[in-house]
Amino acid sequence: MTATNSTQPKNALDRFFQISERGSTLGTEIRGGVVTFVTMAYIVILNPLILSTPDVNGDTLAQSSVAASTALTAGVMTILFGIVTRLPFAFAAGLGINAFLAFTVVGQVSWPEAMALVVINGLIIVLLAATGLRKLIFDAVPVQLKLAITVGIGLFIAFIGFVNSGFVTATGVGSPPVDLGEGGSIASLATLVFVVTLLLGGVLIALKVKGAILIALVAGTLLAALLNLIWPFGLSFGFEAGIVSLPDLSLIGAIDFGFDLGKVGMVALIMFVFTLVFSNFFDAMGTMTGLAKEADLADAKGDFPRIKSALIVEGVGAVVGGATSSSSATVFIESGSGIGEGARTGFANVVTGVLFLLAMFITPITSLVPGSVAAAALVLVGAMMLSQIRHIDFGDFRVLLPVFLTATVMPLTYSIANGIGAGFIAWVVVNALSGKAKTIHPLLWVVAAGFVLYFARGPLEALFA
Repeated sequence: MTATNSTQPKNALDRFFQISERGSTLGTEIRGGVVTFVTMAYIVILNPLILSTPDVNGDTLAQSSVAASTALTAGVMTILFGIVTRLPFAFAAGLGINAFLAFTVVGQVSWPEAMALVVINGLIIVLLAATGLRKLIFDAVPVQLKLAITVGIGLFIAFIGFVNSGFVTATGVGSPPVDLGEGGSIASLATLVFVVTLLLGGVLIALKVKGAILIALVAGTLLAALLNLIWPFGLSFGFEAGIVSLPDLSLIGAIDFGFDLGKVGMVALIMFVFTLVFSNFFDAMGTMTGLAKEADLADAKGDFPRIKSALIVEGVGAVVGGATSSSSATVFIESGSGIGEGARTGFANVVTGVLFLLAMFITPITSLVPGSVAAAALVLVGAMMLSQIRHIDFGDFRVLLPVFLTATVMPLTYSIANGIGAGFIAWVVVNALSGKAKTIHPLLWVVAAGFVLYFARGPLEALFA
């Protein structure tokens, strides 16, 4: 963990958030909070699109309501986390969980029932964190795997950026499954904007320019706007429907614990909760580990300040996300963009959270930054997180294989939990069968066994249904 700064706190705000102590400034925290919001703002638009899938009854969630709930939950949880933990990790609806809800869960339950499952998942996580079991499991993870999680998240972030920008596209065929741009070339102006923004940001970071990512985001947005005026390519800055509107918060409390067992069996419900807990638990653990390491706030074991409080609040995010029908709110890997700008304290979270609350009223503004520009920031952050690979010992294949699987399975399956699971199982199996069984923490055996069930949940559910 970074040595504390000898600079005396300037005021009560500085003292509370430990701004000077962590070598930061108020201006840096504000800038980091703004950058994090800009990078995450897409979730207010994307989450409603994902959660628009009809449920088992054919009902859908109103996109305007989901957008408002998403912004409200992100704002409240980001501020709460920043105040309680003093860490710069922003919250919003988790992409993996909302996709699981939309494409798997609501095929068998209604949306209110699905959100009730999210609340149950959150309560379980809070209980695990409050009793210390979540921290015990966290401590059981070897440092090398924690570093691998950081590297994997970096690759995952970068891959999200490549896909969102159109730089990497699905071919729709078996081989190759993906390709560069359109037909192997950069053929769209949006992707060109991504490339220019990425390279500009890279140059500014290499030159150690303060606010490099924010400057790149602003420059990329201006370039996109200019190109769209000359050669329109469908870019919308979100002002067509007006700038200000009152938020529709009608989905708050729209949950239903009275599950219709005639449509969904108890085993299926248990498996849904099991999957939600594992995804939420390990996605958040992996993300917070990576972000803490990137912010230089983690010690040699991967622990970071107020870790127990962080794990409890993260569970609360799932409860609040379910209660607002916006899906589980969890720490966002895009927080790395603010950390890359120098954010080191929870005050950056306060800034990000306030902007999310304002976004409830000015939702069109959240689409001001084109997706291809925000995607460039993700790739830049991913590249910076990859630097942690230098601390991993690749001389021992007992370490190399689990690390490799952790880092590669994440982006290739679009899931942090899948990468962590693959790494955990490989670590236990390879070390146990190569004479190092005594070095494996007992809890790691339990977690690895849990991940075996996690990966086999489909066949198990079919077997017991």
